[in-house]
Amino acid sequence: MSERRPAPTVGQVVLGRRLQELRETAGLRRDEAAQVLRVAPATVRRMEMAEVALKIPYVQVLLTTYGVAEKEVASFVALAEDANQPGWWQRYHDVLPDWFSLYVSLEGAARVIRQYEPHYVPGMLQTEEYARAVLEAGTVGQDGADSIERHVSLRMARQKLLTRANPPHLWVIMDETALRRPVSIRPEVMRHQMERLLDVADKDHITLQVAEFEAGPHPGTYAPFVLFRFAEPELPDMVYTEYLTGALYLDSRQEVAMHLEVLDHMAAHAAPADRTKEVLREYRDRY
Repeated sequence: MSERRPAPTVGQVVLGRRLQELRETAGLRRDEAAQVLRVAPATVRRMEMAEVALKIPYVQVLLTTYGVAEKEVASFVALAEDANQPGWWQRYHDVLPDWFSLYVSLEGAARVIRQYEPHYVPGMLQTEEYARAVLEAGTVGQDGADSIERHVSLRMARQKLLTRANPPHLWVIMDETALRRPVSIRPEVMRHQMERLLDVADKDHITLQVAEFEAGPHPGTYAPFVLFRFAEPELPDMVYTEYLTGALYLDSRQEVAMHLEVLDHMAAHAAPADRTKEVLREYRDRY
């Protein structure tokens, strides 16, 4: 049986889908592919669904069976070997839940990240002090100071995504609640966070909007969520939403389309870029 992994890398997801397409193009069912490997059909399904690492000997046999040219087999295998390498975030395995590992992988591969956050400044835009205060107040804070610092370190490492070459476009809509709710008794924590938001609001690859109270209700008031869009044609748009002890990854066209419609509606009614900067300055001066 192929080696189990806590969470797939994006490379494994892409190649798994490609394996499924090649099998279907070859006119083979999963049980027929499994007979070639002399394994259970569930093993083929897990490879295609990226529930396990891509075992290279299996991949080679399957590609040959599907009629893939030898040169293309070599290229696919090289990609599979690379996809099987653990991501940088695996060094935080002691504090990173399995259900969030995939999120970090998707985040790093996305071309566009659109996010709605009703409660806090999104993690990708938090200062270190703000992140620490939020984590101390939540369930992570019950695990002790060492755990909090590991979580803060992970959050800061994720932010390097925004300063790399060819970063994704990050489009965030925050409720005004996130600006109004202080996370610390020290006012400078919130003041520095407002300054950080003002700084990133000037970046070409970051769009920041505030949904002001005076604009009234909007259709996204249920829960925070993130929509990922990728350059790879094998990866459809995907929506992530979390709850206290886990998360959901949604990729059905209907569900993704509904979330996208909500984001577009909120973007049309939230404060535009110039007004958002005015709001941020007003809150910075309050603190």
